[in-house]
This record gives sequence, C-alpha cells and structure tokens, in this order.
Amino acid sequence: MTLEHYIDGARVPSISGATFTSVEPATNEAYLTVAAGRAEDVDAAVTAARKAFSDGPWPRLPGEERAVILRRIADAIEARDERLASLECRDTGLPITQARGQARRAAQNFRFFADVVTTLSEDVYRVGSAQLNYVLRKPAGVAGLITPWNTPFMLETWKLAPALAAGCPVVLKPAEWSPLSAGLLPDIMEEAGLPPGVFNLVHGIGEEAGAALVAHPDVPVISFTGESATGQAIMRNAAGTLKTLSMELGGKSPLIVFDDADLERALDAAVFGVFSLNGERCTASSRVLVHASIYAEFTARLAARAAQVRVGAPSDPATELGALIHPEHYARVAGYVRLGVEEGARLAAGGARPPHLPHGNFLAATVFADVTPDMRIFQEEIFGPVVCVTPFGTETEAIELANATRYGLAAYLWTNDLRRAHRMAQAIETGMLWVNSQNVRDLRTPFGGVKASGLGREGGRHSIDVYTVSPIVHLATEDLPVPRFGTG
Repeated sequence: MTLEHYIDGARVPSISGATFTSVEPATNEAYLTVAAGRAEDVDAAVTAARKAFSDGPWPRLPGEERAVILRRIADAIEARDERLASLECRDTGLPITQARGQARRAAQNFRFFADVVTTLSEDVYRVGSAQLNYVLRKPAGVAGLITPWNTPFMLETWKLAPALAAGCPVVLKPAEWSPLSAGLLPDIMEEAGLPPGVFNLVHGIGEEAGAALVAHPDVPVISFTGESATGQAIMRNAAGTLKTLSMELGGKSPLIVFDDADLERALDAAVFGVFSLNGERCTASSRVLVHASIYAEFTARLAARAAQVRVGAPSDPATELGALIHPEHYARVAGYVRLGVEEGARLAAGGARPPHLPHGNFLAATVFADVTPDMRIFQEEIFGPVVCVTPFGTETEAIELANATRYGLAAYLWTNDLRRAHRMAQAIETGMLWVNSQNVRDLRTPFGGVKASGLGREGGRHSIDVYTVSPIVHLATEDLPVPRFGTG
C-alpha cells in the first residue's frame, strides 16, 4: 500500500520520487510506503493553498455556508467510523476500543466548529456621536498544521476543523510514524464538497517537510502539537517570518491525592490517566503525589491494579494497553525504566515485556514508587505506560512537588476540601486543572499549557482566534477636528 500527497485536489507522488516505510507497532513489520515530501512538495501545496485563499471562494463564504460543508465532513467521518478505528489501531498500536473513541471525537470536532462559525460576532464601538469603530474578523491566510503520532486522526481534525471554519486553506503535515488514517482525508474532503486547494496534505519527515512548512514565507500561521524540543526548533525556524504560533507541547502532569479524597475514584483516575492510550498522551498523569498518611496503601493498590492491566494485541477488544508506536520510542521508554531502577526508585509493578508478547513494542504497565524530585524519571516526559509515585506531607509540599518540573500542561487534584481545591488551583503552575475528575473536556474550553508545555490556547473561540486576524476600522460620522501642520 502506498500513500501519496494530496495537493490542489489531486493525489501526487513526491516530486523527487522519495518514499519512506511505516511499520506496524504490534509486529514491527513494514507494511506501508509513504511519499516523502520535501521543500518542493511543500511549496507546491502552499502555492495551491495560497491560490485558494486569494482567488477561491472558501475565505469569502459566509460562516453558515462553510458550516454546511463542515457538517458534511463530520458525516463522512462517521460513515467511516469503524474503518478509521481499524486504521488507527494498526498504525499506532492503540487498543481498538480506544481507537473507536478517537474516530467519534473527530466527527464531533467538525460539528462543534460548524456551530462556532455560525455564531461568531464582530465588535463595534461607538465613540460619542463622532466616530464608529468596528472590528473585522478575517481569515489569516494559509495555515500550516503539524500533528503528532499519538491519536493522529483526532488531533488532525482538532486543527483542521477550526482552521477551515475560520476560512483558512490548510497544508497538513501528519506525523511520519502514523500517517495511515490521514490518507482518508482527501476522500472525505471531496465527498463533502470542499473546493480544491483548500485542503492539502504533505507527508514526510519532520526535519524536511515540517521544517519547510514552518519556514515558508506564505504560511503566516503554524499550529503544532508535539514534544517541547521540537516546539523550540519551530519557534527558531518561524522567527524569520514572524508567524503566529500555537503550540501544545509536552507534559509531566501531577495527580495529587489527599487523605480526605475518595480513594477508590482517585485510584481509578490514576490508573486510567497514565495507562490509557498506551500512556502516549501529553496530559497523562505520569506523576502521582500521595499524602504520606495514605501513601503505602495507595501505592500498593496502584501497583496491584497496574499488574492487572491487560496488555495485548491492539485489535483485541479486551486489550487495555497495546503496543507502543515505534521501535525507537519503545527503546526510549524502556531506557527510562532502566534509568529509574539505576536512580534508586522502587519498581513496584511492570518494567518489562509481557512474556506472552515476544514480538512488537509491548511493555507492561509500570509503577515506580519512592520517586524523588531529583530523579530524571520524575522530571522528564517518558510518554509511555510508566508512572512515578511520590509522597508529600503538607499542602505546601504538594504544591512545590507539582511545580517542580519544567512542564505545566495539566494537573489533577483529588480532595473533598473545597477551600483547599481553590487555593491549589491558584498555586499550581498548569494550563488545565481537573478537581475530582479524570481528563474530560468540554470543547468550548481553552486547551494549552504554561512553561515548557506550550504557547497559546486552542479550543472553542480560542481556536478561531489562532486562524483569524482582527483589523479595526475607525469611521468618522462627523467632521472630527484634524490638527493642521504646515500652515505657517
């Protein structure tokens, strides 16, 4: 099977003819050939998108008309629900039950932003009786979208839906480790009636195709989701053309459990928060901070639950933890497990390949206890099914531990003390905080982090702000006095 680019309404190979192969995480066997885009392919895609922006109808359509097509896109995604889930399962190693949820959420993204674009308003300010000031909301231009390899299709739609809703033609560069499901987008867009050139897709390696997209002078907006070091490289690359950047980066999110919490629900949240999606999620609760009075009990129960997490073939509906995305990533995560042991953390569960899965990128759900803040496994994003457990004594110490990394994407707090919850919400350095809840989001709310976890916010109208500009018109309704220079 071969995946090609999609540029100006046509499927095309790379101009150079270059390709790369993609491997199946459960077997590490190559099964897919993908066109490897380079600067010339990105330029062709940007040229098509730029033409669609300057000459085409899409940026000029009323929001209600764009919304009609966005809803058709959602319908086309839902019609492919099971197909999308099977592609994601095979390409990423996600358990099939969790891959199905991603396909449904992808359709929801388009319906949500169809509703948003039909309710957008523009501000008007009257200055006495002499002047009327009104703010326009206009599409910013060609949007470059660079997406990650975990839950790829859903995260592609998370960017595509608001960019298209705002009137921006797009160039999408999917992650090279999981490009398969993006190959369905051209058919979906055509079926929905999206004009040619509005959606363009260029596969390729990040250092080549992604870098060319970021540097291109005709791409004023870049939205990126990925790890923090790549985000820093994108900022440097984008500086020359002063682009608008929206970047959702890495995380090392704490889950804080006080002794007054509902421990059974907190335990459920801790297990789900780090082992769902194979632990390959930016908002994973990968650091569990537990009050000293319940630390031994909670840690033992967490380890026992982890030992029962079902690791298996991604296509098996009984599987809870599938295969990690790629051999390189598997080696990285396994390296952190070895490092944790070397640093002196106590390996309470997992830490090795399950005996019944001798091939593929499988790792048992892993729990490290007695982890201290100076350890690298406490500080660095592992992005796999590995959790660190650390005790704390006071509320102040819990806050210090929560804030003791360079990241600040998400945090989870379990306590029945409402005043404490409000105090900690103010003190924890994070973009998002859940109190007595797992990671459940309303699409209207802002999504993003602080510190090394990101730049800007997406979600709801915040996403539309990324892809629009807001010039203001100052209109005199009376003869305003104008200072007269040069009259002698």
